[in-house]
Amino acid sequence: MPDSATSAAFQARLKGAFSGILQWQQLDELWERVKRGEWYFYQLGQALPASALRGDELARRIDALNALLRQEHDCSYCGIVYADDVENPALIKIYDPNHMGSSCSRNAPPSPPGWILSTAAPALIETQTPTPNNRRRWWQLFAN
Repeated sequence: MPDSATSAAFQARLKGAFSGILQWQQLDELWERVKRGEWYFYQLGQALPASALRGDELARRIDALNALLRQEHDCSYCGIVYADDVENPALIKIYDPNHMGSSCSRNAPPSPPGWILSTAAPALIETQTPTPNNRRRWWQLFAN
């Protein structure tokens, strides 16, 4: 579990500058870069990941998330994935197509992402939105 200084630093990074992945092809390219690394795969509303993933397990989760996003965000564009650095990412926010909330409301806090991929251990993010049962172990739906 990260200490309060580490948690505050992670929260600050999460609120920092991000670039949107607008096209599906850009997302494919981002996933290829991610699959070559080691990433903490954090689904908000679930326990913090104990360790980073790499290799086949990371690829399986990325492929499952990619399939879910394309199925449930039935648009000609992506627009729901954001990276701190598209070419050399260390932090990626992925919004759930079914629970995006409003990002333009001045009176409500911004909606948190559904998933976070990070090269450093993430900090717990409190969310008021309960995790639907079909999202608790969503990647198992796509496992072979």
